[in-house]
Amino acid sequence: MYLCYIDESGTGQPLNPYVPDSVPVMAIGGFTVPESQMRALAWDFIALKKQFRPELGKLSKLSQVVHHEIKGETVRKQFRSSGRKQKRMAHRFIGQLLDILERRNCTVMARIWVKQDGVANNDTAMYAASVTAICANFEHYLAESSSSGIIVLDSRNPTDNAGNVHCVTTHKFGKGGDRMPHLPESPVFGHSNTHLGLQIADLLVSAVLAPAAAVTYAGDLVANVHCHPGFHDIRDLHCPRLGDLQHRYQTPAGKWTGGIVVSDARGHRSAGKLLASAGKAASEALPGLPAQSTPQEMASAVSSPESPAPASS
Repeated sequence: MYLCYIDESGTGQPLNPYVPDSVPVMAIGGFTVPESQMRALAWDFIALKKQFRPELGKLSKLSQVVHHEIKGETVRKQFRSSGRKQKRMAHRFIGQLLDILERRNCTVMARIWVKQDGVANNDTAMYAASVTAICANFEHYLAESSSSGIIVLDSRNPTDNAGNVHCVTTHKFGKGGDRMPHLPESPVFGHSNTHLGLQIADLLVSAVLAPAAAVTYAGDLVANVHCHPGFHDIRDLHCPRLGDLQHRYQTPAGKWTGGIVVSDARGHRSAGKLLASAGKAASEALPGLPAQSTPQEMASAVSSPESPAPASS
């Protein structure tokens, strides 16, 4: 059994290049961990939290330590800090977090959307398409090891939650047969203050992937807070390691897919630019889930009957 934890950063709201806090990317992603490693990963992460928040060591209850979150947004602000100590601490924290993922045999999966200036986006369709793509990637990973798995999404609100998994439910229980047989259930939802896995997913997406993608693919927005020059160091120091943690595979047509996939509507560049030294360019989206173009095309990506069945074991 494997567990997969997914979180998101950013929204589909139109990008306004003249507004300094307009968000240029939307990232949905997270990581998988073998069930046999989950307890060790949890205690590794608890120890890391206490190391960087010494006050947590004074708490009497484990539940209090779990409840206290080190948010990706907070770490991202440290990367923007003018103080060298704050930036060094943030890089050391993320570096040790990646050490844990490597030690516990984790893999990383994500879908990153880079937005065009002024284009209206279908936020719901973008998120649902991303979840479907990650589920298909996870299904392939599970099939290779003849395992099963459960995906836990960070809970948003009841309406959004339902819309984000309907497409996966259809793939599993539709008349055409189960196209994700190694996932016994559609994604379930959890709250980050009670799930350590979701806290780690938040750090990966909000503190690493989203800011690194923003500065890589929308770096021309020099006045945008999300494209801070300090984010170049996030990409250069940490993204290659994420690249090495991907699960990548070839489709029957011979195209590479899976792992960290970038849909760059701004410059049509691949994930290889984000994961440069990893040597694993991820330029292809999952078949049936096209690169971002129009809201109509995004909506069709969610319901497309052409989405391929995952590989079987």
